[in-house]
Amino acid sequence: MSPNQLSALFFFQVFFILAVCRSVGFLGRRLGQPQVVGEMIAGVIIGPSVFGLLCPGLQQAIFPKDSLKLLYVLAQLGVGLYMFLVGAEFRTDLFRSKARSAISVSVAGMAAPFILGGSLAIWLWKVPGLFSDQATQPEAMLFLGAAMSITAFPMLARIIYERGITGTPLGTLALAAGAIDDVIAWCVLAIVLASFGGSATTAIQAIGGGLIYGLFTLTVGRKLFTKFDTIAQANGKITPTLLATTLSLLMLGSWITDAIGIHSVFGGFILGIAMPRGFFTKELRKQLEPIAVVFLLPMFFTFSGLNTRLDTVNSLELLLISVVMLLSAVAAKGAACWLAARLNGESNRTALAVGTLMNARGLMELIILNIGLQKGLIQPALFSIMVLMAIVTTLMASPLFELVYRTKTRAAATKDAYAAKL
Repeated sequence: MSPNQLSALFFFQVFFILAVCRSVGFLGRRLGQPQVVGEMIAGVIIGPSVFGLLCPGLQQAIFPKDSLKLLYVLAQLGVGLYMFLVGAEFRTDLFRSKARSAISVSVAGMAAPFILGGSLAIWLWKVPGLFSDQATQPEAMLFLGAAMSITAFPMLARIIYERGITGTPLGTLALAAGAIDDVIAWCVLAIVLASFGGSATTAIQAIGGGLIYGLFTLTVGRKLFTKFDTIAQANGKITPTLLATTLSLLMLGSWITDAIGIHSVFGGFILGIAMPRGFFTKELRKQLEPIAVVFLLPMFFTFSGLNTRLDTVNSLELLLISVVMLLSAVAAKGAACWLAARLNGESNRTALAVGTLMNARGLMELIILNIGLQKGLIQPALFSIMVLMAIVTTLMASPLFELVYRTKTRAAATKDAYAAKL
């Protein structure tokens, strides 16, 4: 395929992806689901599991193998920029008001699925076609444990915002616990990636390099970045030069973490945490969030969908594994978070709501799975099984939250209004 043909096809691919993602997202919103959930499903629809099954020739014509490298780069740019914005919204002040409960819920919500996921990996590691032949049993246990433990922190924040409970005890507790949960899961994943497929020297370089990058960015870098907020406030906006500087640092940070053997998303996420809070961050989100969320992120969902092949789950054993993985993920995460919240004095309604929200895995799960597939740690069958688990647990979040929390709230409000009339 010539460069001109490739560029022409790329423009049509982007048109096709955006059209499908927005359409499915619109239908999802009509059913009470956030836009991002519809886009996750759209990614699978566009791939070989649905579109490729119904119209294999057309699907291959739109997404030939030669064109996927360009789509992959755009997908990585999108998820990297998005994780940078997630890091920029990471609020350490959430921990102060609900620190004890948040830490307990996070540790419980991390430990239970991690232990269960690691235990399942002992069984799955021996099943052909799931993990790479080069993956050791400890690496498989750590990866599956981290993947089972992750929480869809950005999605959790979106649900809390849309339901109007930002700043409430429930909203604060869930956000703080989700943030701690994901940071721990990312650290575990970094260790897995550092050790997989390399020597001890490679692992030490990746882990040591990651620690140095993180410490430098969050200490020296954070102090230097405070000037960004001063400059932005003085100009009443983020100037083109300041925006270019910020994006250049994002590209540099992503390159550093990728070069040392972890992954580019870590560089963007840590850099986002180091950004100054206030006017600068607010304006940065205004300028970058639309392009990241509306334009670039659907490319990542599509690339994930193109790697999801449900036809690889083609035996009773793999179907059984899929069911076990889903039930284990829901039971371990939801129940552990509910119990931890109850033990810390939260009401049953609040504890159930926290368990429901923390159980969603969403985009964060897809990022981990794509990294595992890209690095050759897992194979397409396990990737597809885990994608299904991510979609189902994310789909469950909004309706279950409405059932266990908002419905009762409305009933209580109706009762109070009736009592007032009497």
